[in-house]
Amino acid sequence: MRSLDSTGATELQEPGPSQLLPDDVLPDPHEEPAAAEVAGAPGPGRCSLCRSLPCGWCSERAKKKAPCPGLGLFYTLLSAFLFSVGSMFVKKVQDIHAVEISAFRCVFQMLVIIPCLIYRKTGFIGPKGQRMFLILRGTLGSAAMILLYYAFQATSLADATVITFSSPVFTSLFAWIFLKEKYSLWDALFTLFTITGVILIVRPPFLFGSNPERMEGSYSVHLKGTFAAIGHAVLAALTLVILKKMGKSVDYFLSIWYYVILGLVECVIILSILGEWSLPFCGLDRLFLILIGLFGLGGQVFLTKAIQIEKAGLVAIMKTMDVVFAFIFQIIFFNDVPTWWTVGGALCVVASSIGAAIRKWCQSSK
Repeated sequence: MRSLDSTGATELQEPGPSQLLPDDVLPDPHEEPAAAEVAGAPGPGRCSLCRSLPCGWCSERAKKKAPCPGLGLFYTLLSAFLFSVGSMFVKKVQDIHAVEISAFRCVFQMLVIIPCLIYRKTGFIGPKGQRMFLILRGTLGSAAMILLYYAFQATSLADATVITFSSPVFTSLFAWIFLKEKYSLWDALFTLFTITGVILIVRPPFLFGSNPERMEGSYSVHLKGTFAAIGHAVLAALTLVILKKMGKSVDYFLSIWYYVILGLVECVIILSILGEWSLPFCGLDRLFLILIGLFGLGGQVFLTKAIQIEKAGLVAIMKTMDVVFAFIFQIIFFNDVPTWWTVGGALCVVASSIGAAIRKWCQSSK
């Protein structure tokens, strides 16, 4: 989720539109560095592995199977669908606190990550110079997940999903502050569009009168959910800046390991303070908790596959289908028709996200 973790990026990285990796992440397997010639690379026409004339075995091994056209976009669409279904289950589980749902998800992901770390032999601590960044990534990422789940419970599914899509705007701003990346007038324009969209969704009384249109629950609860969604967007953006700072020096699964461990610790501490810890009594709620973990993990897997075989800009644009699915599920399963204010706000936020994704795509392709 931009939601389920759209944290996920921030967990198994639940990224937002501008949080995706650039198109040149994976090196070309056929690219031969110039240094290889100096080191005595085989002459033209010779096999680079056995240093003889081309052999059938090496030629077949060197071939790269081209992915099916449109498969990456299909994976992205499927990922958006799975994240939205997981978000819907979070909304359905109203008798369990959002922090407790986060704790169950951390436990579920931990059971998946531990075998992966053992298989990859990366260890459980990480490089000495990166441990502070790993701790920050885990702490902020898990806090973003908790806020996201609270937003789903406190306000409508569509409102929470749309607001979380403002994360790319904060990512550009924090990258400018902490990583000294360029912040252009286009970025400022996208920020203005996003703020406008959020205002249309929140509909503060001092702008829209003291009697806002009908919304789910009381206005105070709706406001708390809105601030939680904004908090998620901010923390998710900070998490992505930290991940970019670490680069490829830290294994991907190790980053997730810190996320689930510190997230579980956070959840236990918060639940102990609030006194909200309780096992679900209803069998349906237990099923929902399992499905939240399964759909969240499935969404991350398909999103990762999409990034590997498709251009990041196209994946970012297709990722906005999260919002479409959120509106559909809200109408069908919760009988809650969004207001025109919400639709207008969604258009502003989504337009901002798509614009940021297209601009980043054009910059990376130059």
